[in-house]
Amino acid sequence: MQQLIDFRTDPGQYRHWQIEYDGRVAWLSMNVAEDGGLFEGYELKLNTYDLGVDIELADIVQRMRFEHPQIAAVVMRSGKDNVFCAGANIKMLAGASHAHKVNFCKFTNETRNTFEAAGDESGQPYIAAVRGACAGGGYELALACEYIYMTDDGSTTIALPEVPLLAVLPGTGGLTRVTDKRKVRRDLADVFCSLEEGVKGKRAKQWKLVDEVVSNSKFNDTVAARAVELAGQRGGDTLTGIELTPLERRIDADGSIYYTYISVTVDRAARSATIVLSGPDQLPPESLEALHAEGASSWILKLARELDDALLHLRFNELEAGVLLFKSQGQAELVAAHEALVFENTENHWLAREIKLYWKRVLKRLDLTSRSLVALIENGSCFSGFLADILFAVDRSYMMDGEFEDDDRPPAAIRLSESSFGALPMSNGISRLQTRFYGEPGAVEALKSAIGKPLTADEAMELGLITYAYDDIDWQDEIRVFLEERASFSPDAMIGMEANLRFAGPETMETRIFGRLTAWQNWIFQRPNAVGESGALRRYGTGLRSEYDMRRV
Repeated sequence: MQQLIDFRTDPGQYRHWQIEYDGRVAWLSMNVAEDGGLFEGYELKLNTYDLGVDIELADIVQRMRFEHPQIAAVVMRSGKDNVFCAGANIKMLAGASHAHKVNFCKFTNETRNTFEAAGDESGQPYIAAVRGACAGGGYELALACEYIYMTDDGSTTIALPEVPLLAVLPGTGGLTRVTDKRKVRRDLADVFCSLEEGVKGKRAKQWKLVDEVVSNSKFNDTVAARAVELAGQRGGDTLTGIELTPLERRIDADGSIYYTYISVTVDRAARSATIVLSGPDQLPPESLEALHAEGASSWILKLARELDDALLHLRFNELEAGVLLFKSQGQAELVAAHEALVFENTENHWLAREIKLYWKRVLKRLDLTSRSLVALIENGSCFSGFLADILFAVDRSYMMDGEFEDDDRPPAAIRLSESSFGALPMSNGISRLQTRFYGEPGAVEALKSAIGKPLTADEAMELGLITYAYDDIDWQDEIRVFLEERASFSPDAMIGMEANLRFAGPETMETRIFGRLTAWQNWIFQRPNAVGESGALRRYGTGLRSEYDMRRV
């Protein structure tokens, strides 16, 4: 039976990271427990990591924003001598299923993106303090930081050796960040990514692979001074965080999951899962101070955390649930009231800002989930404002039209809000409505006149906000036929089609990273040159040379 992967953790459970708080600076040390692998069959030597290490890092980055808003600089360093991080564990990759490898790379990318954006979004820039070997995913950790400091001790190196050593790519955005973020010259990037041994000191600085190279004797003091300088550039030293209390979750024998505001029903025979989001049952707190007092129990934050956990659970633990159906139930007016308290105060209250940013990240996670995404807008639904963005993230949407027999719920309606028009951008940097109507800016502008109005099925169809609307006679049959058809298609073809269609519009560093992961790394991870019996991942560390099929494809 497949081991259940749980993404819920807390500081009391960390095995691989330590944090020290010194005034407004946090010192984050990577000290991976060799015997702390998520699965059996490998040891996490040399600060190599697997999914379990990254689950802790993702939790740390999240808690840094919510529990420690006073922190204004984070230094990422190694807790081991002579090594910063040697990257993803090779034996783990060699033994993992194809799906796990790709989902691992995707989750790792999402985590990198979160702390990469923390400087601009939350005033918490990350500084990489590189001492010792820094290779592969280790350098990719550093690349996602805002600044990279490297010691010039004659032995510290940085490298992206995946191509020459492992026959795969730097899967957490290495190639893209080298060229797009650090703007390394193309020919120098070609040389760098072909060197197993990597690059040292002055050459690393000259090639723009790091920001500063500092003598070993001055390294700690220089990094500390820079962190204090960055922290001093931001106010907020008196902010008080909130505790991200443990999520309450129950998983039944049939795979169904129950949270406080979300339920997930898994139908393994139909290869689908239905996610129902519940709206709030009361008005929001009267003030931002009261929202702060509610903390992690507030509906709008708790719902985000539950949806985030549900998406990750389905990605890793329910691989055959190829279709995710999204429903909602509740009062749209209450959803709008909770949204207004948070979204209208992001400029003057740190917690409101962080909740909105969290919803941005969760919806991006939804965009990047390689499943067929479908919304069912039923009577009694509450797809309002920021929740309506789910309707524009999915691949298709179906809406009830008119009265349904024995159904006394309020008629199905969609409500747009100001947040629908750019507050929660996709990875391409524009809103889901702009992506939906790419090339039709007039259509998006016209939708602003509908803000706050309950849009019926006919109106939603006229405005292009849904795919289909069906009455009581056709609803069940049309949904059934669609689901049966979708379940009959090749999952490989579906992943490729959906990933291609979801991101119309501008290309960004983020879309390039995930696009290349979906297309190139996904393909390379299945090639015998990498994962065959004589491939590089399997023969790494055995003393045997890899055997490649030398034909270009």
